Parts: sequence; C-alpha cells; structure tokens
Amino acid sequence: MEMRNPAVLSATFSRPEMSTERLPFTIRRVETEDSLKKAVAIRHAAYARHVPEFARTLALPEACDYEEDTVVLLAESKLDGTALGTARIRTNVHHPLHIEESVVLPQWLQGRALGEVERLGVGEGRIGRMVKVALVKAFFDYFEKTGIEYAVIAGRAPVDRQYEQLMFTDVFGEKEMVPLAHAGNMPHRVMAFEIATGEQRWTEANHPMLKFFRHTHHPDIDVGVAPRRGMAATPAAVRALILDQQAQLAAA
Repeated sequence: MEMRNPAVLSATFSRPEMSTERLPFTIRRVETEDSLKKAVAIRHAAYARHVPEFARTLALPEACDYEEDTVVLLAESKLDGTALGTARIRTNVHHPLHIEESVVLPQWLQGRALGEVERLGVGEGRIGRMVKVALVKAFFDYFEKTGIEYAVIAGRAPVDRQYEQLMFTDVFGEKEMVPLAHAGNMPHRVMAFEIATGEQRWTEANHPMLKFFRHTHHPDIDVGVAPRRGMAATPAAVRALILDQQAQLAAA
C-alpha cells in the first residue's frame, strides 16, 4: 500500500474544515448473493497472485461470510460495475475472532470490543492502490461507528509493513510471526490499533493519510452501519455485551 492520497475525480467543500471528494468507485457492504460472488472472485484473484496454493481454498464463499458478526465490503467501478476490491470485517460480539483459533490474545485485549480485518484483496495497478486505501478508511469508519475498541489484523510479510505504516503495533513480540489456522498456517504478524486514539496519534505523527482518513468526506464509501438488536454503538455497550457472552460461555 502506498501511503499517499489517491487521486479523485472532483472535490468540493461542504464546510471549511471538511472537504468532500468523489471517487471513481463505490465501497458498500455486501447484501446479496451476486455481490458476494463478485467479492469472492476478486478475493480469489488477489490471493492467487501471491499465495496460489492457499488461494485455491478461497474460490467459493466461506461459511463465516454469512455469519452475524461478519461484514463483507465490496468496491465496484462506477463505470461498469467491475469488482475492484474487497475486505471482510469480523467482530467478537458473538464469536471469537478467527485469530483466536490459533493464539491467545494478551490480557489487555481480553474483554475488549475487537474487530478483525481479513481477506483484503484488490485488483492490480494504480486503481488497486486507490481502492486499498479507501477500503482501509472504510473499515476504520465501521469500527468507529460500531464501538469497536481495537482493530486486530494479521499480516504476512511484506504486507505487515503496510499496517506498520498505519501505526498498528505488535500484539506479541516485535515483528513476531505466528502460523494462523484460518490462513493456511502461513506465518503472520498479529497487530492491533486502538480506535479511540487513532486520530490523535496520526495527527501527532503528521501522518500522510490523515486528511484522507479524517478530514475528507467520501460519500462513495458507505459501510451502512446500523447497531443491531437495539445496542448502542459505544465501546462500553459493546464491551458489556462481549463480557456477558464470555460469562455465558464460561458457565456452559
């Protein structure tokens, strides 16, 4: 991922501190089987370029694509509807993260509202780089709006360096790699990002993506967030639900 502001088709100012930019593609959550098939196709193609053996397991939708804790994002060209990129978001509101099938997260992440980003894949070339940056903004937006406290990711080399640029930090030892069952047992670096302090840390670091992520409105990115089951979308409310779920599991 190249950490630079992607080009846009047009820009207008809705208020002095917030610009509005249009993108040549949209990012929406998958709501239909046809959209899911498009997301799976671009996911499979992206992984096939780098890890062809593992990509063979991604040719069809996975069971977790349909689970209540899962949101699949799809980027589509405005010109012809071509699938340009995808990412899957999974939270621990009702189920443990996929990462937790392989590792025990440290105490500072236990009982927290966590969101995992996985199966991130985009097309090749400049448009692929643009889409990847926009997908990153989309999942940060989703986490903030749903009360997630920490984003957790697993990146294989050299992808892990892209998350390091975004100011994710190592969950275990520095640059430590661990094999993950849901990723074909390939070694990955597990990293986390505290959502509440993200803007402050990006501002203090004069991060090159701060304007794109925090000070620009992109109406073409719509994660369609609506709190489920009447739950208030705050970290405290989400954490309370997670702790309740964990207590029920422990008592079972």
